[in-house]
Amino acid sequence: MKATKKVIGNLEKCYAVAPLTYQGKKHMLVAAEKVNQCRLYDLDGNLEDVIWEEPGGTMSIVQVPGSDGQFMATHKFYSPNDSKEAKLVLVSPYEDGWEIKTAAHLPFVHRFDIITRNGINYVIACTLKSGHEYKEDWRFPGKIQVCVLPEDLSQVDEEHPLQFQVIKENMLKNHGYCKTEMDGVVRAFVASNEGVFCVTPPEDKDGNWEIEQLIDEPSSDAAFADFDNDGEKEMLTISPFHGEKISIFKKQNGVYQKVYTYEKDAEFAHAIWGGEICGRQGVLIGHRKGERDLLLFTCDDPEKLTFQAEILDHDVGPANVMHYEKDGKDYVLSANREINEIALYQLEQ
Repeated sequence: MKATKKVIGNLEKCYAVAPLTYQGKKHMLVAAEKVNQCRLYDLDGNLEDVIWEEPGGTMSIVQVPGSDGQFMATHKFYSPNDSKEAKLVLVSPYEDGWEIKTAAHLPFVHRFDIITRNGINYVIACTLKSGHEYKEDWRFPGKIQVCVLPEDLSQVDEEHPLQFQVIKENMLKNHGYCKTEMDGVVRAFVASNEGVFCVTPPEDKDGNWEIEQLIDEPSSDAAFADFDNDGEKEMLTISPFHGEKISIFKKQNGVYQKVYTYEKDAEFAHAIWGGEICGRQGVLIGHRKGERDLLLFTCDDPEKLTFQAEILDHDVGPANVMHYEKDGKDYVLSANREINEIALYQLEQ
């Protein structure tokens, strides 16, 4: 795989990346983990706007479905040891700038998403922990909380916040999140010290959420790709919390079985994205210590289930990545946090 790199900006502790459709065009958002900016770029990497200067602490950004540029984001999650004041904000474009309103105070909220089933939008919020009294205090496990996202968001603010209900507790180091479609339903996948869980929204807003444990191995993140093109997605995991082990699980006889482990340690593996890239199914991984590589995992022999890892960039320390296509070409946006670099890679097979 050939990766042609373009540095499109420098942002101290750049962290979150996300797509945004705004004014009829596709854009990209990049925001910082510490007190710093959120920026809007076009797909060519040109800076179009600065959404906010602070407070930062942005772990996740998600567009409101069907909107023109409206999105939600986390604020004030600066680290696992400094996130008591974390919250969700609602960001809306208007003629002269961007309006930012508090949508909910959710201490320790790390990952969140908006997931849709049968026309109903739900917010799913994952808190890394539930409390702490000192640095590296993990005595209070995290939770999964959900709510229905109102169709009219104009009344949502600090005095009228979203109301969440807890659907799962006792999730130590509740760090990882992704969503993917399985069996015709878009499902959420949450990774914690207890393993990886599949979380399925109800068929209607009065129904119950379903939670299924897929594996019990302590996991920091997970992503899915149909590596062997058999019609069923495999699961790639990072383990343990902020860990160095990269593994791939295949569903065999209804159970996820480990079929591959990367032979090298990818210290502090963190960035993760799975899906089709350059006409193949694969998963991107970035790790923040040691070699600090940006890696692409693909399957080189579907029958023997053998895999390969290609290094796309070295010594950059990606925190988060996203893939997109433009004019028939594949691109990866990477927040190379450890060197304060926002990079755009064009990939060619």
